[in-house]
Amino acid sequence: MTVIDANRMHEIETRYPEYFHRSFRQRFGGLMILIATLLYSLYAVWFFDLPKLFTEAHWERVGIYLSQWVSYDVQPEFRIEGDGSIDIRYPRFSPLGDNPHPDWLVNNPDGSITVSISGTSRNVTVSKSETIVTAHGISVPVDVSSGAPKVVGPVPGWMTVYDDNVLADLGFAGNVSISVDRVKIRKRFIGWANFIFDTQSSFFDKPVSEVVSLIVSGPRIKPNQSNLSLAFDDIWNNSEWQHGDVWTKLFQTIVMAFLGTLLGSLTAFPLAFLAARNITPNRLLNQILKRFFDFLRSVDMLIWALFLTRAFGPGPLAGSGAIFLTETGTLGKLYSEGLENIDNKPREGIKSTGAQTVLVHRYGIMPQIVPIFVSQTLYQWESNVRGATIIGAVGAGGIGLKLWEAMRTNANWENVAYMVILILIVVFIFDTASNALRHRLMGTKTH
Repeated sequence: MTVIDANRMHEIETRYPEYFHRSFRQRFGGLMILIATLLYSLYAVWFFDLPKLFTEAHWERVGIYLSQWVSYDVQPEFRIEGDGSIDIRYPRFSPLGDNPHPDWLVNNPDGSITVSISGTSRNVTVSKSETIVTAHGISVPVDVSSGAPKVVGPVPGWMTVYDDNVLADLGFAGNVSISVDRVKIRKRFIGWANFIFDTQSSFFDKPVSEVVSLIVSGPRIKPNQSNLSLAFDDIWNNSEWQHGDVWTKLFQTIVMAFLGTLLGSLTAFPLAFLAARNITPNRLLNQILKRFFDFLRSVDMLIWALFLTRAFGPGPLAGSGAIFLTETGTLGKLYSEGLENIDNKPREGIKSTGAQTVLVHRYGIMPQIVPIFVSQTLYQWESNVRGATIIGAVGAGGIGLKLWEAMRTNANWENVAYMVILILIVVFIFDTASNALRHRLMGTKTH
Protein backbone atom coordinates (compact mmCIF):
# COMPACT_ATOMS: atom_id res chain seq x y z
CA MET A 1 0.00 0.00 0.00
CA THR A 2 1.37 3.44 -0.97
CA VAL A 3 1.56 6.06 1.83
CA ILE A 4 1.18 9.72 0.79
CA ASP A 5 3.07 12.18 3.00
CA ALA A 6 1.84 15.66 3.93
CA ASN A 7 3.85 17.46 1.25
CA ARG A 8 2.59 15.16 -1.48
CA MET A 9 -0.96 15.59 -0.22
CA HIS A 10 -0.61 19.38 -0.24
CA GLU A 11 0.75 19.26 -3.79
CA ILE A 12 -2.25 17.19 -4.95
CA GLU A 13 -4.69 19.58 -3.26
CA THR A 14 -2.98 22.54 -4.93
CA ARG A 15 -3.12 20.87 -8.34
CA TYR A 16 -6.76 19.75 -8.10
CA PRO A 17 -8.50 22.30 -5.85
CA GLU A 18 -11.91 21.60 -7.42
CA TYR A 19 -11.95 18.14 -5.83
CA PHE A 20 -10.75 19.10 -2.34
CA HIS A 21 -12.26 22.56 -1.88
CA ARG A 22 -15.73 22.24 -3.39
CA SER A 23 -18.11 25.19 -3.09
CA PHE A 24 -21.41 25.05 -1.23
CA ARG A 25 -23.28 24.80 -4.56
CA GLN A 26 -21.17 21.87 -5.69
CA ARG A 27 -21.64 20.00 -2.40
CA PHE A 28 -25.34 20.62 -1.82
CA GLY A 29 -26.64 21.66 -5.26
CA GLY A 30 -28.31 18.33 -6.02
CA LEU A 31 -29.95 18.20 -2.60
CA MET A 32 -31.22 21.78 -2.94
CA ILE A 33 -32.73 21.00 -6.35
CA LEU A 34 -34.47 17.96 -4.88
CA ILE A 35 -35.87 19.98 -1.96
CA ALA A 36 -36.99 22.80 -4.27
CA THR A 37 -38.76 20.33 -6.55
CA LEU A 38 -40.54 18.74 -3.58
CA LEU A 39 -41.62 22.13 -2.22
CA TYR A 40 -42.89 23.24 -5.61
CA SER A 41 -44.86 20.00 -5.98
CA LEU A 42 -46.48 20.56 -2.59
CA TYR A 43 -47.29 24.15 -3.57
CA ALA A 44 -48.87 22.97 -6.84
CA VAL A 45 -51.01 20.44 -4.94
CA TRP A 46 -52.20 23.25 -2.63
CA PHE A 47 -52.64 25.86 -5.36
CA PHE A 48 -54.74 23.63 -7.64
CA ASP A 49 -56.49 21.99 -4.69
CA LEU A 50 -55.82 18.58 -6.23
CA PRO A 51 -57.35 16.46 -3.41
CA LYS A 52 -60.69 18.25 -3.81
CA LEU A 53 -60.54 17.99 -7.60
CA PHE A 54 -59.90 14.25 -7.44
CA THR A 55 -62.65 13.60 -4.91
CA GLU A 56 -65.25 15.70 -6.74
CA ALA A 57 -64.37 14.55 -10.27
CA HIS A 58 -67.04 12.63 -12.17
CA TRP A 59 -64.95 9.53 -12.79
CA GLU A 60 -68.01 7.55 -13.83
CA ARG A 61 -68.23 9.67 -16.97
CA VAL A 62 -64.95 8.21 -18.21
CA GLY A 63 -66.58 4.81 -18.60
CA ILE A 64 -69.65 6.36 -20.22
CA TYR A 65 -67.58 8.25 -22.78
CA LEU A 66 -65.37 5.26 -23.55
CA SER A 67 -68.41 3.01 -24.00
CA GLN A 68 -69.91 5.54 -26.41
CA TRP A 69 -66.66 5.59 -28.41
CA VAL A 70 -66.96 1.90 -29.26
CA SER A 71 -70.71 1.41 -29.34
CA TYR A 72 -74.08 2.81 -30.30
CA ASP A 73 -77.46 2.52 -28.66
CA VAL A 74 -81.09 2.21 -29.66
CA GLN A 75 -83.69 3.87 -27.43
CA PRO A 76 -87.23 2.59 -27.96
CA GLU A 77 -89.96 4.14 -25.86
CA PHE A 78 -93.08 2.18 -24.85
CA ARG A 79 -96.10 4.36 -24.14
CA ILE A 80 -98.95 2.75 -22.24
CA GLU A 81 -102.20 4.12 -23.69
CA GLY A 82 -105.47 4.52 -21.81
CA ASP A 83 -107.02 1.46 -23.47
CA GLY A 84 -104.13 -0.72 -22.27
CA SER A 85 -102.37 -0.93 -25.64
CA ILE A 86 -98.64 -0.26 -25.90
CA ASP A 87 -97.36 2.16 -28.53
CA ILE A 88 -93.70 1.71 -29.56
CA ARG A 89 -91.80 4.82 -30.62
CA TYR A 90 -88.21 5.31 -31.69
CA PRO A 91 -86.24 8.57 -31.64
CA ARG A 92 -85.93 10.55 -34.83
CA PHE A 93 -83.01 9.38 -36.99
CA SER A 94 -82.88 6.04 -35.20
CA PRO A 95 -80.02 3.77 -36.33
CA LEU A 96 -82.68 1.20 -37.23
CA GLY A 97 -84.31 3.38 -39.85
CA ASP A 98 -87.85 4.73 -40.23
CA ASN A 99 -89.71 1.42 -39.91
CA PRO A 100 -87.72 -0.82 -37.56
CA HIS A 101 -88.63 -4.39 -36.71
CA PRO A 102 -85.73 -5.62 -34.56
CA ASP A 103 -85.57 -9.31 -33.71
CA TRP A 104 -84.72 -8.51 -30.08
CA LEU A 105 -88.22 -7.12 -29.54
CA VAL A 106 -91.00 -9.73 -29.22
CA ASN A 107 -94.76 -9.15 -29.05
CA ASN A 108 -96.26 -11.69 -26.65
CA PRO A 109 -99.76 -13.25 -27.06
CA ASP A 110 -101.03 -11.54 -23.88
CA GLY A 111 -100.27 -8.08 -25.33
CA SER A 112 -97.05 -7.52 -23.43
CA ILE A 113 -93.72 -6.83 -25.12
CA THR A 114 -90.40 -8.41 -24.19
CA VAL A 115 -87.16 -6.63 -25.03
CA SER A 116 -83.88 -8.55 -24.87
CA ILE A 117 -81.21 -6.21 -23.50
CA SER A 118 -78.39 -8.76 -23.42
CA GLY A 119 -79.30 -12.27 -24.54
CA THR A 120 -81.71 -14.08 -22.25
CA SER A 121 -80.04 -13.03 -18.99
CA ARG A 122 -81.13 -9.40 -19.19
CA ASN A 123 -84.53 -8.48 -20.55
CA VAL A 124 -87.53 -6.28 -19.89
CA THR A 125 -91.19 -7.27 -20.23
CA VAL A 126 -93.61 -4.34 -20.55
CA SER A 127 -97.35 -4.74 -19.92
CA LYS A 128 -100.14 -2.32 -19.09
CA SER A 129 -99.97 -2.98 -15.33
CA GLU A 130 -96.34 -3.82 -14.61
CA THR A 131 -92.84 -3.92 -16.02
CA ILE A 132 -90.58 -6.85 -15.15
CA VAL A 133 -86.82 -6.30 -15.29
CA THR A 134 -84.68 -9.45 -15.33
CA ALA A 135 -80.96 -9.03 -14.61
CA HIS A 136 -78.20 -10.45 -12.40
CA GLY A 137 -80.14 -13.69 -11.98
CA ILE A 138 -83.33 -12.16 -10.56
CA SER A 139 -86.61 -10.74 -11.90
CA VAL A 140 -87.91 -7.54 -10.32
CA PRO A 141 -91.54 -6.51 -11.03
CA VAL A 142 -92.40 -2.80 -11.01
CA ASP A 143 -96.08 -2.00 -10.53
CA VAL A 144 -97.25 0.86 -12.79
CA SER A 145 -100.98 0.57 -12.21
CA SER A 146 -101.14 3.24 -9.48
CA GLY A 147 -100.10 6.89 -9.30
CA ALA A 148 -96.35 6.17 -9.13
CA PRO A 149 -94.16 3.22 -10.11
CA LYS A 150 -93.53 0.87 -7.19
CA VAL A 151 -90.98 -1.92 -6.94
CA VAL A 152 -92.60 -5.11 -5.71
CA GLY A 153 -90.33 -6.73 -3.12
CA PRO A 154 -86.80 -5.71 -2.10
CA VAL A 155 -85.01 -3.14 -4.27
CA PRO A 156 -81.72 -4.50 -5.69
CA GLY A 157 -78.56 -2.40 -5.69
CA TRP A 158 -78.66 -1.87 -9.48
CA MET A 159 -82.10 -0.24 -9.28
CA THR A 160 -82.79 3.33 -8.06
CA VAL A 161 -86.24 4.51 -7.00
CA TYR A 162 -87.29 8.14 -7.44
CA ASP A 163 -90.64 9.84 -6.77
CA ASP A 164 -92.07 9.28 -10.24
CA ASN A 165 -89.45 7.09 -11.87
CA VAL A 166 -87.54 3.83 -11.37
CA LEU A 167 -84.13 3.52 -13.03
CA ALA A 168 -82.52 0.11 -13.61
CA ASP A 169 -78.81 0.21 -14.50
CA LEU A 170 -77.87 -2.86 -16.52
CA GLY A 171 -74.23 -1.91 -17.02
CA PHE A 172 -72.75 -1.69 -20.48
CA ALA A 173 -75.82 -3.45 -21.94
CA GLY A 174 -77.99 -0.40 -21.26
CA ASN A 175 -80.57 0.87 -18.80
CA VAL A 176 -84.33 1.06 -18.24
CA SER A 177 -86.36 4.06 -17.06
CA ILE A 178 -89.85 3.15 -15.80
CA SER A 179 -92.65 5.61 -15.12
CA VAL A 180 -96.43 5.12 -14.90
CA ASP A 181 -97.29 5.76 -18.53
CA ARG A 182 -94.06 4.98 -20.34
CA VAL A 183 -90.95 2.81 -20.29
CA LYS A 184 -87.72 4.05 -21.93
CA ILE A 185 -85.08 1.48 -22.78
CA ARG A 186 -81.49 2.09 -23.86
CA LYS A 187 -79.98 -0.97 -25.53
CA ARG A 188 -76.30 -0.74 -26.41
CA PHE A 189 -74.51 -2.51 -29.27
CA ILE A 190 -70.79 -2.91 -29.95
CA GLY A 191 -69.77 -1.20 -33.19
CA TRP A 192 -70.60 1.95 -35.15
CA ALA A 193 -74.10 1.87 -36.59
CA ASN A 194 -74.62 2.76 -40.25
CA PHE A 195 -70.93 3.56 -40.69
CA ILE A 196 -71.02 2.53 -44.36
CA PHE A 197 -74.60 3.17 -45.47
CA ASP A 198 -77.11 5.31 -43.58
CA THR A 199 -80.84 4.61 -43.31
CA GLN A 200 -81.59 6.66 -46.45
CA SER A 201 -79.31 4.57 -48.65
CA SER A 202 -80.65 1.97 -51.07
CA PHE A 203 -78.03 -0.42 -49.67
CA PHE A 204 -79.04 0.09 -46.02
CA ASP A 205 -79.44 -3.07 -43.91
CA LYS A 206 -78.51 -5.38 -46.81
CA PRO A 207 -76.03 -8.25 -46.28
CA VAL A 208 -72.49 -7.71 -47.57
CA SER A 209 -72.91 -10.44 -50.21
CA GLU A 210 -76.03 -8.77 -51.58
CA VAL A 211 -74.35 -5.35 -51.69
CA VAL A 212 -71.34 -6.78 -53.55
CA SER A 213 -73.63 -8.61 -55.97
CA LEU A 214 -75.60 -5.44 -56.70
CA ILE A 215 -72.42 -3.43 -57.29
CA VAL A 216 -70.76 -6.06 -59.51
CA SER A 217 -73.59 -7.45 -61.64
CA GLY A 218 -76.97 -6.43 -60.23
CA PRO A 219 -79.60 -4.38 -62.06
CA ARG A 220 -79.30 -0.63 -61.70
CA ILE A 221 -81.14 0.78 -58.71
CA LYS A 222 -81.21 4.18 -60.39
CA PRO A 223 -81.44 4.02 -64.20
CA ASN A 224 -79.14 7.01 -64.79
CA GLN A 225 -76.38 5.94 -62.35
CA SER A 226 -74.32 2.80 -61.92
CA ASN A 227 -74.62 0.91 -58.64
CA LEU A 228 -70.91 1.43 -57.95
CA SER A 229 -71.27 5.20 -58.31
CA LEU A 230 -74.44 5.13 -56.23
CA ALA A 231 -72.73 3.15 -53.45
CA PHE A 232 -69.82 5.61 -53.40
CA ASP A 233 -72.22 8.59 -53.24
CA ASP A 234 -74.14 6.97 -50.40
CA ILE A 235 -70.93 6.36 -48.42
CA TRP A 236 -69.45 9.79 -49.14
CA ASN A 237 -72.70 11.60 -48.30
CA ASN A 238 -73.58 9.46 -45.27
CA SER A 239 -75.82 11.80 -43.26
CA GLU A 240 -74.91 10.27 -39.90
CA TRP A 241 -71.12 9.94 -40.22
CA GLN A 242 -70.57 12.63 -42.88
CA HIS A 243 -67.53 10.90 -44.37
CA GLY A 244 -67.22 13.39 -47.21
CA ASP A 245 -67.19 16.41 -44.94
CA VAL A 246 -64.84 14.75 -42.40
CA TRP A 247 -62.29 13.73 -45.04
CA THR A 248 -62.50 17.14 -46.74
CA LYS A 249 -61.84 18.86 -43.41
CA LEU A 250 -58.98 16.43 -42.71
CA PHE A 251 -57.43 17.30 -46.07
CA GLN A 252 -57.86 21.00 -45.22
CA THR A 253 -55.92 20.44 -42.00
CA ILE A 254 -53.06 18.77 -43.88
CA VAL A 255 -52.99 21.56 -46.49
CA MET A 256 -53.07 24.22 -43.74
CA ALA A 257 -50.07 22.63 -42.03
CA PHE A 258 -48.15 22.22 -45.30
CA LEU A 259 -48.89 25.71 -46.65
CA GLY A 260 -48.20 27.49 -43.36
CA THR A 261 -44.94 25.61 -42.79
CA LEU A 262 -43.80 26.10 -46.40
CA LEU A 263 -44.45 29.85 -46.40
CA GLY A 264 -42.89 30.20 -42.95
CA SER A 265 -39.71 28.38 -44.03
CA LEU A 266 -39.43 30.38 -47.27
CA THR A 267 -39.77 33.64 -45.33
CA ALA A 268 -37.49 32.62 -42.46
CA PHE A 269 -34.69 31.35 -44.71
CA PRO A 270 -33.44 34.70 -46.14
CA LEU A 271 -34.19 36.55 -42.89
CA ALA A 272 -32.03 34.07 -40.98
CA PHE A 273 -28.97 35.07 -43.06
CA LEU A 274 -29.56 38.69 -42.07
CA ALA A 275 -30.09 37.74 -38.40
CA ALA A 276 -26.92 35.60 -38.11
CA ARG A 277 -24.01 37.60 -36.66
CA ASN A 278 -21.31 35.74 -38.56
CA ILE A 279 -23.09 36.18 -41.92
CA THR A 280 -24.34 39.78 -41.63
CA PRO A 281 -22.02 41.85 -39.38
CA ASN A 282 -24.65 44.45 -38.53
CA ARG A 283 -25.50 44.25 -34.84
CA LEU A 284 -28.58 46.48 -35.08
CA LEU A 285 -30.10 44.46 -37.94
CA ASN A 286 -29.24 41.19 -36.16
CA GLN A 287 -31.01 42.28 -32.98
CA ILE A 288 -34.08 43.68 -34.77
CA LEU A 289 -34.66 40.46 -36.68
CA LYS A 290 -34.05 38.22 -33.66
CA ARG A 291 -36.51 40.22 -31.57
CA PHE A 292 -38.94 40.02 -34.49
CA PHE A 293 -38.60 36.23 -34.45
CA ASP A 294 -39.13 36.23 -30.68
CA PHE A 295 -42.30 38.29 -31.07
CA LEU A 296 -43.79 36.01 -33.73
CA ARG A 297 -43.19 32.83 -31.79
CA SER A 298 -44.04 34.26 -28.36
CA VAL A 299 -47.64 34.78 -29.50
CA ASP A 300 -49.12 31.29 -29.52
CA MET A 301 -50.48 29.82 -32.73
CA LEU A 302 -53.93 29.67 -31.16
CA ILE A 303 -53.84 33.43 -30.45
CA TRP A 304 -52.77 34.18 -34.02
CA ALA A 305 -55.67 32.04 -35.22
CA LEU A 306 -58.13 34.05 -33.08
CA PHE A 307 -56.79 37.32 -34.52
CA LEU A 308 -56.92 36.10 -38.11
CA THR A 309 -60.40 34.59 -37.85
CA ARG A 310 -61.63 38.02 -36.77
CA ALA A 311 -59.79 39.61 -39.71
CA PHE A 312 -60.57 37.12 -42.50
CA GLY A 313 -63.45 35.14 -41.06
CA PRO A 314 -63.51 31.43 -40.19
CA GLY A 315 -61.76 29.12 -42.62
CA PRO A 316 -58.46 27.49 -43.57
CA LEU A 317 -56.93 30.82 -44.68
CA ALA A 318 -56.84 31.99 -41.06
CA GLY A 319 -55.33 28.65 -40.00
CA SER A 320 -52.62 28.78 -42.66
CA GLY A 321 -51.84 32.38 -41.69
CA ALA A 322 -51.52 31.47 -38.00
CA ILE A 323 -49.11 28.64 -38.79
CA PHE A 324 -47.17 30.88 -41.19
CA LEU A 325 -46.61 33.60 -38.57
CA THR A 326 -45.63 31.15 -35.85
CA GLU A 327 -43.29 29.18 -38.10
CA THR A 328 -41.61 32.32 -39.43
CA GLY A 329 -40.57 33.10 -35.86
CA THR A 330 -39.68 29.54 -34.86
CA LEU A 331 -37.79 28.58 -38.01
CA GLY A 332 -36.16 31.99 -38.24
CA LYS A 333 -34.65 31.48 -34.79
CA LEU A 334 -33.60 27.89 -35.55
CA TYR A 335 -32.12 28.79 -38.92
CA SER A 336 -30.17 31.81 -37.60
CA GLU A 337 -28.74 29.80 -34.71
CA GLY A 338 -27.77 27.03 -37.12
CA LEU A 339 -25.96 29.57 -39.32
CA GLU A 340 -24.09 31.00 -36.34
CA ASN A 341 -22.77 27.55 -35.46
CA ILE A 342 -21.39 26.58 -38.89
CA ASP A 343 -17.73 25.82 -39.52
CA ASN A 344 -16.29 29.00 -41.08
CA LYS A 345 -13.26 27.30 -42.67
CA PRO A 346 -15.00 26.21 -45.92
CA ARG A 347 -16.56 29.66 -46.20
CA GLU A 348 -13.26 31.44 -45.67
CA GLY A 349 -11.52 29.14 -48.13
CA ILE A 350 -14.00 29.92 -50.90
CA LYS A 351 -13.96 33.64 -50.02
CA SER A 352 -10.14 33.67 -50.36
CA THR A 353 -10.47 32.70 -54.05
CA GLY A 354 -12.28 35.98 -54.72
CA ALA A 355 -15.66 34.31 -55.26
CA GLN A 356 -18.83 36.41 -55.08
CA THR A 357 -20.93 36.44 -51.92
CA VAL A 358 -23.63 34.32 -53.52
CA LEU A 359 -21.09 31.63 -54.43
CA VAL A 360 -19.55 31.78 -50.95
CA HIS A 361 -22.98 31.12 -49.44
CA ARG A 362 -23.78 28.45 -52.03
CA TYR A 363 -20.63 26.35 -51.60
CA GLY A 364 -19.32 27.40 -48.20
CA ILE A 365 -22.54 27.49 -46.15
CA MET A 366 -25.36 25.63 -47.90
CA PRO A 367 -23.80 22.12 -47.81
CA GLN A 368 -23.49 22.46 -44.02
CA ILE A 369 -26.94 23.81 -43.26
CA VAL A 370 -29.34 22.25 -45.81
CA PRO A 371 -29.66 18.85 -44.07
CA ILE A 372 -30.20 20.55 -40.71
CA PHE A 373 -32.67 23.09 -42.08
CA VAL A 374 -34.70 20.48 -43.93
CA SER A 375 -34.72 18.25 -40.86
CA GLN A 376 -35.98 21.10 -38.66
CA THR A 377 -38.61 22.09 -41.23
CA LEU A 378 -39.90 18.53 -41.55
CA TYR A 379 -40.20 18.26 -37.79
CA GLN A 380 -42.15 21.53 -37.64
CA TRP A 381 -44.44 20.36 -40.45
CA GLU A 382 -45.16 17.15 -38.58
CA SER A 383 -45.86 19.15 -35.41
CA ASN A 384 -48.10 21.59 -37.28
CA VAL A 385 -50.37 18.79 -38.47
CA ARG A 386 -51.29 18.36 -34.81
CA GLY A 387 -51.35 22.11 -34.19
CA ALA A 388 -53.68 22.71 -37.14
CA THR A 389 -56.23 20.43 -35.47
CA ILE A 390 -56.19 22.57 -32.33
CA ILE A 391 -56.53 25.93 -34.03
CA GLY A 392 -59.39 24.55 -36.11
CA ALA A 393 -61.47 24.46 -32.93
CA VAL A 394 -61.47 28.29 -32.78
CA GLY A 395 -62.79 28.63 -36.32
CA ALA A 396 -59.59 28.31 -38.35
CA GLY A 397 -61.05 25.51 -40.46
CA GLY A 398 -60.02 21.92 -40.85
CA ILE A 399 -61.06 18.87 -38.90
CA GLY A 400 -60.51 20.62 -35.56
CA LEU A 401 -63.71 22.63 -36.04
CA LYS A 402 -65.60 19.49 -36.99
CA LEU A 403 -64.25 17.71 -33.92
CA TRP A 404 -65.24 20.58 -31.64
CA GLU A 405 -68.78 20.64 -33.07
CA ALA A 406 -69.17 16.91 -32.39
CA MET A 407 -67.88 17.29 -28.82
CA ARG A 408 -70.16 20.22 -28.04
CA THR A 409 -73.29 18.16 -28.60
CA ASN A 410 -72.12 15.77 -25.82
CA ALA A 411 -73.94 13.00 -27.69
CA ASN A 412 -71.87 12.10 -30.77
CA TRP A 413 -68.88 10.56 -29.04
CA GLU A 414 -68.62 7.80 -31.63
CA ASN A 415 -68.13 10.52 -34.27
CA VAL A 416 -65.48 12.05 -32.02
CA ALA A 417 -63.75 8.68 -31.83
CA TYR A 418 -63.87 8.37 -35.63
CA MET A 419 -62.18 11.74 -36.15
CA VAL A 420 -59.63 11.19 -33.38
CA ILE A 421 -58.62 7.86 -34.96
CA LEU A 422 -58.25 9.56 -38.37
CA ILE A 423 -56.07 12.28 -36.82
CA LEU A 424 -53.91 9.68 -35.06
CA ILE A 425 -53.44 7.76 -38.32
CA VAL A 426 -52.46 10.92 -40.21
CA VAL A 427 -50.03 12.01 -37.48
CA PHE A 428 -48.51 8.53 -37.41
CA ILE A 429 -48.05 8.51 -41.19
CA PHE A 430 -46.49 11.97 -41.23
CA ASP A 431 -44.29 11.16 -38.24
CA THR A 432 -42.98 8.01 -39.94
CA ALA A 433 -42.41 9.77 -43.27
CA SER A 434 -40.76 12.76 -41.60
CA ASN A 435 -38.43 10.56 -39.54
CA ALA A 436 -37.43 8.58 -42.64
CA LEU A 437 -36.66 11.74 -44.61
CA ARG A 438 -34.72 13.29 -41.73
CA HIS A 439 -32.58 10.19 -41.27
CA ARG A 440 -31.95 10.01 -45.00
CA LEU A 441 -30.87 13.66 -45.16
CA MET A 442 -28.72 13.42 -42.04
CA GLY A 443 -27.11 10.18 -43.22
CA THR A 444 -28.17 8.19 -40.15
CA LYS A 445 -29.83 4.80 -40.00
CA THR A 446 -33.35 4.22 -38.76
CA HIS A 447 -33.99 1.48 -36.24
